[in-house]
Amino acid sequence: MNQLNLFVELTRLKKPIGYMLLFWPCAWGLTIAYDFSSDFKIYFFYLLLFFLGSVLMRSAGCIVNDILDRKYDKKVFRTKDRPIASGKISVKLALFYSALLCFIAFLILVNFNLFTIIIALASMPLAFTYPLMKRLTYWPQLFLGITFNYGLILGWTSVNTEINLLPLIFYGGAIFWTLGYDTIYGFQDIKDDEIIGLKSTSIKFKSNPIIFLYLCYTFFLLSLILVGYINEFSKFYFIFLLVVIYHMYFFQLRKFRPNDPSVCLEIFKSNNFLGALVLLLLFIGKFN
Repeated sequence: MNQLNLFVELTRLKKPIGYMLLFWPCAWGLTIAYDFSSDFKIYFFYLLLFFLGSVLMRSAGCIVNDILDRKYDKKVFRTKDRPIASGKISVKLALFYSALLCFIAFLILVNFNLFTIIIALASMPLAFTYPLMKRLTYWPQLFLGITFNYGLILGWTSVNTEINLLPLIFYGGAIFWTLGYDTIYGFQDIKDDEIIGLKSTSIKFKSNPIIFLYLCYTFFLLSLILVGYINEFSKFYFIFLLVVIYHMYFFQLRKFRPNDPSVCLEIFKSNNFLGALVLLLLFIGKFN
């Protein structure tokens, strides 16, 4: 039972925010691409596959992240007790767990068309090199955005054999969404990161983060407006978009306090709700 608890801790299964933030873009891409005049069963089947894939790949990614960051994690108060950093799980066992999770994820992936399988496999280097970016650049959150929102493209290609401008615009906007919320998340560790020499957009923009965050969320908002315009969604889409705007600007950014880790974590977690709001927004657009 102790090993099971350590595995759950290692893969962050009790912290669903990580895999949900990976899942929402998949659901968005699938939803804007899907023809709902046909059978709904395929839609919900693919949605389930993307959810399971998100849980598995996020769990595998957490393991690789902890392996690469184990020396740094020991020096950060929030992460010093992680299973690998504390020595409770060996690197060899952690690598086995990660490989097993990736294999199960591959068994899920083969349920999609060949094009989706190929571009999904092409993204694997992105999924496992993010921890290294914190050592090389002040923009690791941008790299995370490119990686975490790749599922939007996969959702699109799962029912479309070609990639056009629409998913690319949405993907670009979603990258800025991640850039924003992960910058907020990074303020929890900013003091420790500076001491041990890690980089982040939180550190880069620490003197005036709010302007940067407003820009990130505004680019995401513009992508949502363009998605509605290109798809010729009804006025109900744009009316409900006001709810998304309220959440981003008035709940998250108005509440943001860079020196309060608990507030930063609360705002970060609220993006799970924002992801659900955007999915509901797309449904309103598709069905009105």
